[in-house]
Amino acid sequence: MEITLEYLRKAFDREGYICGDDILIPVYLALRLGKPLLVTGAPGVGKTEIAKVLSRVLDTQLIRLQCYEGLDENKALYEWNYQRQLLKIQMVKDKVAETEMEKSLFSEEYLLERPLLKAILAEKQVVLLIDEIDKTDEEFEAFLFEVLSDFQVSIPEMGTIVARHIPVVVLTSNGERELSDGLKRRCIFLYIDYPSIEKEIKIIKTKVEGIGDKLAQQIARAVNYIRKELELKKKPAISETLDWARALIALEADRLNPETIEYTLSVLFKDQHDLNLFRKVLGPHGLMEKLQVQEA
Repeated sequence: MEITLEYLRKAFDREGYICGDDILIPVYLALRLGKPLLVTGAPGVGKTEIAKVLSRVLDTQLIRLQCYEGLDENKALYEWNYQRQLLKIQMVKDKVAETEMEKSLFSEEYLLERPLLKAILAEKQVVLLIDEIDKTDEEFEAFLFEVLSDFQVSIPEMGTIVARHIPVVVLTSNGERELSDGLKRRCIFLYIDYPSIEKEIKIIKTKVEGIGDKLAQQIARAVNYIRKELELKKKPAISETLDWARALIALEADRLNPETIEYTLSVLFKDQHDLNLFRKVLGPHGLMEKLQVQEA
């Protein structure tokens, strides 16, 4: 089935991913043009969720490569199962010729598929999420964009393996380092900013069961104010907003008040410096005053 922009819009809405055309159109173009989607933005704004939603919309498997410092080709692509190979050698030694044994040992039977190879060998098109690519080094990034160009890999003992189906690729970056022009050139670029108050209200009401209009509005306005007015090390992202809303619901709050704000600050702030700064500059009473919320 051909994916249209309108179909994608309805599907994302059905999956509870609240967004506008600023996000939908780059996603749509990546699908139509068959290019990887590079999603950047602060942690927690919904970058990874796009890949998860796409896997559900396309009704296909999500394969995730979680990047980290020191990730190399073997851990991303494949490794040989040396333990099984050793057992095989011990079982058949002196029974078969050395060349025949070597050929047998380097076959698919002893291959441990890592995320990139799994995506290439998959029987149907998958969504390949390469999460936090900015945590890898430039050498791995160069290897990666070669794979993403040709969708084929070379295993010395087995030859070249070409993808059975070109995967839908989503890369995410938190901007910890500048990515290469080579990688960017191969991708459709999408930057996700923190949501507007109106958009965040919709997200809260979609994701948090049982929340009322008043509390959703107060939470969205409070988080928006904190993001804009405080020089925080780690600004609250959408995930913190949702956790805060759920925490307030768990405390049976139907509106903000200084006590519930104080009790739930640890859900909203993830850094002691930020927590101290909030208490010093605003505090729960100060936040209520800035939002012009009457204390109950």
